[in-house]
Amino acid sequence: MRKQPQEETLFRAVEELLAGGPAFPEPAERARLREAAGVTQAALARALETTPQTVKNWEAGRSEPRPPRRGPYLALLEGWAKKHPAPREEHPATPPAQTPAAVQTPAPAQAGDPEQAGEPAPAATPPGPAPARPAPAPKRPAARKTAARPATPPGNGPFAHGPLAVLTVEDGALVGHAAGGLVLDVPATTLPALVEWTLAHGRLGAPRLDGSGRDADPLLVLTPSALERFGLPAEPTEDERDTGRLAPHHPVIGELETAGWKLTRRGFGPWARIYRPAQGSRRLCVQLCIPSWHALDPRSWKNAATLQPAHLARVMSLYASRVMTPRGSTAVTGLELMTALHPPTRASAPDADGIRHSVHNPGSLGTAPIDPPPCEAVNGHPVLAHLPRFHERTPAERLFEEAYDWSRPLTDEDRLHTHLVGIDVNMAFAAAANGALVGLATAPVHTVGPVFDPKVPGSWLVDLSHVDPDRVMVGNTWVDLCGDLLPSPFTPTGERPEGPAWYATPTVAYATELGYRVEPLEAWLRPDSGRYLDAWYKRLRDAYMATMADLGVPDGLPPEDFLAAMDGHKERDPDAAIVLDAVKGTVKFGLGKLQQKAAGGGWTPGQPWPALSRPTWRPDIRATVISRARVGMHRKMTALAAATGRYPVSVLSDCAVYAANGPSPLDVLPYTGGRTIPGSFRIGASPGMVKHEGTQPLPWAERLRAHTRNPLLNLARTIRTGAASGPDTGE
Repeated sequence: MRKQPQEETLFRAVEELLAGGPAFPEPAERARLREAAGVTQAALARALETTPQTVKNWEAGRSEPRPPRRGPYLALLEGWAKKHPAPREEHPATPPAQTPAAVQTPAPAQAGDPEQAGEPAPAATPPGPAPARPAPAPKRPAARKTAARPATPPGNGPFAHGPLAVLTVEDGALVGHAAGGLVLDVPATTLPALVEWTLAHGRLGAPRLDGSGRDADPLLVLTPSALERFGLPAEPTEDERDTGRLAPHHPVIGELETAGWKLTRRGFGPWARIYRPAQGSRRLCVQLCIPSWHALDPRSWKNAATLQPAHLARVMSLYASRVMTPRGSTAVTGLELMTALHPPTRASAPDADGIRHSVHNPGSLGTAPIDPPPCEAVNGHPVLAHLPRFHERTPAERLFEEAYDWSRPLTDEDRLHTHLVGIDVNMAFAAAANGALVGLATAPVHTVGPVFDPKVPGSWLVDLSHVDPDRVMVGNTWVDLCGDLLPSPFTPTGERPEGPAWYATPTVAYATELGYRVEPLEAWLRPDSGRYLDAWYKRLRDAYMATMADLGVPDGLPPEDFLAAMDGHKERDPDAAIVLDAVKGTVKFGLGKLQQKAAGGGWTPGQPWPALSRPTWRPDIRATVISRARVGMHRKMTALAAATGRYPVSVLSDCAVYAANGPSPLDVLPYTGGRTIPGSFRIGASPGMVKHEGTQPLPWAERLRAHTRNPLLNLARTIRTGAASGPDTGE
């Protein structure tokens, strides 16, 4: 009797493990085959969604390919070996070996959305056959200069077709554009039938990021033609835009309810989740994304909503493979990525009856929300309900850790220079999250008269007005500076504090680093702490660096080469440029969602709002990251001033503007033998290093400030464009 396909897959996998896995050609042979096929390392890297440096390492023998790229790479080498056999005097290519049945690009697991009710329990999506046909050659935009990534061959695994599909109607038939250029025939004629088909035959989704998490649910992106096929409006009405969801009495919602499907409390909006209660270990849940309902915010996704279906599938699949399958806006996805990497629960060891139970996962934020202390609560929070209406809290009552927005008048020495040069820190908040010690799953403890400990995260009421900005310690040496030309590290406005105020641990620790004694009056401390955001940072850092490499800006370039590579980098690969902006949005807006404020009508100050029910509503974590980013900027500016006498003219978040006698960051930052001033700014691609933000002639600043009648206009806000006003471009 013929074995079931799933069993065959398992046996092949076991045999490969016993045999040590498929054999690869020698590194030199890999390079020969690629060159014989006329493919560059960069093109191969794009096809396998990795970096040119990784391909270079494979061909130099410094590293070996690993799943999920190992199988596709081996299949490609085998195909090239048949077309380009080695000459007799050379070693022949390794003969074809058995490859895994399912080749897939994994994406992070999705943790349960804490803002939704009635989520089903984790389970595996049942695999099944799905009809597929070759993808038609898509029309690519004229600006596109890179080759299309090849289609991933269909496999037998539950996620063989990738994390998502973009549904559209072509030649009267409903099709789904999936990862790798694959096109699926979708026979469903109603929305309930579509959900059934997706779970039974779609083979869409992504494996979990953490063993204690859950696999990602399939994501279906509905184009206007697909919406029309299922009886949904191509664009929401004015009422639907106001409520953010389809009217409850809409016929399609009735169809779902009749078929036994449910919607989360978000309803049927731009990001809808359709599910049935879990049946044992079987999870039944599908997510919808509707770009024409403004699901893809242009602040993060640029023009992605206007792309053709195949093109949109490539962009969103690339983001899903490097970050995670989107769970909503980049803000929601950034927050969900934290939970996916640190699930709140895990399975316990078997008890006496051999049964495992769900228990708290150490290192996570747990499952229960934590009320903040009054100093950390935003205005209107229930813990502040006792305050009089319209009460303005002072720094001694409220923790106010925000990014810099500081500027100063130009000095006579500044006017001797020819240019103003803006330098911007790459992924500044992500870099600040790396290594941040934050409180975990227990409530803060109130302490009166504590001894400051930089290793304990929390909020401290302390007077830092005695810290002299003219004399600070840099390294182990006291240095005299012109404090009026530097912003204070303790306030977002850069003004020197006037008395006791609440600060996060990194801010107080920096005061001691500058050589000053601190004596806190009281504190709210979190002894149960850990580096919760490290894995989050690493995931987003890797996504950022891989995408920058796609844009022709790999890591490790000398400063001159890096600045040259950054010139027009987003025009080289429009797909990667969109993904890069989405990765940045995931960082910026994900951290902002840690302190999500009340929105919408009907809310009364002093009453809870939905976000407060999340364990990830943690304004203290956001404050810690911003504190680290701000004092990090001050540390770099201080090191540069101490060594060169250069002082910033304006600072906005992670961008600093300096007067210089040239238009390049190299005219601001001295480099000798490839090295710059220790502890100061460094030019490069990695998070925490800096890039060129923009340059303007020095008279531009005087004209702009005169035009706006603002002598302290922040020049960092418009250094890139030179416009009279512009949005905050800080990440």
